Amino acid sequence: MSVREPYIVAAKPAKAERVRPSRAEAEEAVRTLIRWAGDDPAREGLVETPARVARAYEEFFEGYGEDPEELLRRTFEETGGYDEMVLLRDIRFESHCEHHMLPIIGKAHVAYMPNTRVVGISKLARLVECYARRLQIQEKMTVEIANTIQEVLRPRGVAVVVEATHECMTTRGVHKAGVAMVTSHMLGTFRDDPTTRRELLSLIGSPVSGA
Repeated sequence: MSVREPYIVAAKPAKAERVRPSRAEAEEAVRTLIRWAGDDPAREGLVETPARVARAYEEFFEGYGEDPEELLRRTFEETGGYDEMVLLRDIRFESHCEHHMLPIIGKAHVAYMPNTRVVGISKLARLVECYARRLQIQEKMTVEIANTIQEVLRPRGVAVVVEATHECMTTRGVHKAGVAMVTSHMLGTFRDDPTTRRELLSLIGSPVSGA
């Protein structure tokens, strides 16, 4: 009688730890791109460009160093019984498209219906900024902002509407200037109650269909 070989399941390789390159490596990468574009990174006008780009990237993508949920942790329960909509409108942001690393410039409107807690309005603006200062697509950023508010504040409803222009569309590719993209993500009463949703969209003057 033959003995069957034991069935062995190979262990999955451990996920490689992401190692952040050094500033020197980042600057050398910029020099490579300059050479690839056809110019000389050693000429006078470009010699400081790699360092400037590295510093700019630190600012553009500082959202990776922040915890978005922590931004909302400090809340207030003394609301005087206030339970109507809280809306912060026209939060300007600058982000970068994860497909071409070109700017996305727009504004976000963030609203929630308090349950037992409210948060300082500056925290809502900082939450938008935190997610915007990462490589993004607009659809994902819209959902991330709404879901974080829902997770931390546990309100009766959350709504996020984002309007933005994408330079990956206006300065390359189809070259269509003046085109704005609108995305929205609604939870709780904003999704379930058409009256509440219409009130929100009326207040922000949004072109979202179905209003």
